[in-house]
Parts: sequence; C-alpha cells; structure tokens
Amino acid sequence: MSALQQKIEQVKQVLAAAARDFPPVTFANSLGAEDMVLTDLIAKNFTMKNGQDIEMFSLDTGRLPQETYDLMQEVRKRYGVPLKIYFPDSALVEEYMAQNGPNGFYDSVKLRNRCCHIRKVEPLKRALAGKGAWITGIRRDQTVTRGSLEASSFDADHGLQKFNPLLDWTNAEVWEYIKQNDVPYNKLHDKFYPSIGCACCTRAVTPGEDIRSGRWWWENAEGKECGLHVASIPIKCA
Repeated sequence: MSALQQKIEQVKQVLAAAARDFPPVTFANSLGAEDMVLTDLIAKNFTMKNGQDIEMFSLDTGRLPQETYDLMQEVRKRYGVPLKIYFPDSALVEEYMAQNGPNGFYDSVKLRNRCCHIRKVEPLKRALAGKGAWITGIRRDQTVTRGSLEASSFDADHGLQKFNPLLDWTNAEVWEYIKQNDVPYNKLHDKFYPSIGCACCTRAVTPGEDIRSGRWWWENAEGKECGLHVASIPIKCA
C-alpha cells in the first residue's frame, strides 16, 4: 500500500468515526482543492445509501469568483449529493455597506474581520446549529496560524466536535489524489490561485510564495484568518 493510500484509509476511518459517534455530521465544503478531496471521499463512501451519512454545505459570501460557482454546479452534476448553500444575513450586509462602502474591508483589519464575520462566521453558526460534529479540509502547513490545530478536538465556540482529517496531508498529496481520481477542482488553481476565497480578497501568487499569500495580501501573515477555524481579531457584533 502506498503512503498516499495509507493516508486515504486513515481519512476514511476518521470520517467513519465521526459519522458513527457524533451524528448528525456536516462537512463545511469551501470547494478548495483539499475540500474537493473530501467531497470525493464523502460522496463515494458516506451517503445515506451506505448507512453513514455526512451532509455537505458551503457558504456563499455573495462575492465568490465565477469559477467557484462553476465548481458548485459541477459538484451537483458529478456526485448527485445535496450541497446546501448558506448566505449572509442581508440586513447585516446592507448595514456594513452603508457604513463602510463595498470595499471598506481594505481600510483596516478590523473592517476586514467584520466583513468576514458577516459573510462567513455568522452563516457558519447557522449551518452548524443542531449538529454533533463538523468536518473541514484545513491542513497544518497552509499557514502559520494553523500549526497548533488538531485532527479532532472539541469546538467550544460552536459546542460540537471538529474533525480535520487532512491536517497532515501535503499540498502534493492533495493534488496527487485529485489527479488519480479525476476529481473536479476550481479552475483558478490553474491560474496560480492555490487558496481561493472571495474574489475581492484573493489574488494569484508567484512561484515560491506561501500558498496563502494570495489571501488578504495587504495584511501580515500572522493575522490572516477569517474566524472560521482560527480566531482573528475580536469583533463586536451588531
């Protein structure tokens, strides 16, 4: 058995344990390369027909690239599994836009964090309500802020168990799986976008740059989080 196959089997075991011990379980699918690996594994092994169900959802911030919407559609066609979409609260978006304009998040880290809270963190809370566990595709080497994360831990902020089954995968292993299994992926990856979020906050990177350097590129690397997985600057919620 190859090293990659061993890691695949380990991921299946983690997913099976989550589905067995913490139902109902949901997968936060950001549609990045890592999450497409999990999409493929979950769709093939953890649907109702197999007796162990893991739901999938994605957050539509309202400012995603067209390529991300194209991939959403392809996931529906390829796998035939429901991908529930959560949107930000329109009243909060309207208030933010009225106070700060459409691009206010460029003006300060505080305003960027507030935008992320409205468009990502608040919808995530709704998506996780009533769940026993959630699954993510984050990896330890994506950024310096994620080095201390664990493969499984209790998420006190949301009151449920959190699983990161690809935590110790390398970027090369992610792409090896995608190529071997003909997994669909965001076409922005072919244009040197290794990490993809909102269109306004994501740019291409040059060879040798950190894979997350294209996210919020105007900020310091130590604080480049949106609050979904690692706490960022505290925000006073309206």
